[in-house]
Amino acid sequence: MSGRQGGKLKPLKAPKKDKKDEDDDDLALKAKKKAEAEALKAAKEKGRLKNGSLVAI
Repeated sequence: MSGRQGGKLKPLKAPKKDKKDEDDDDLALKAKKKAEAEALKAAKEKGRLKNGSLVAI
């Protein structure tokens, strides 16, 4: 049994991803998506308070 290793081998580490430089368009898009998500969350909460169940919009 010499030469054979038992057990599970460790997976290799994935290389780190490079950080992308974000321009104004990317930042504006992220801000817009965040605002839309907040508005949707607020609408869901408002719907729950109104009748006690989640309302599909």
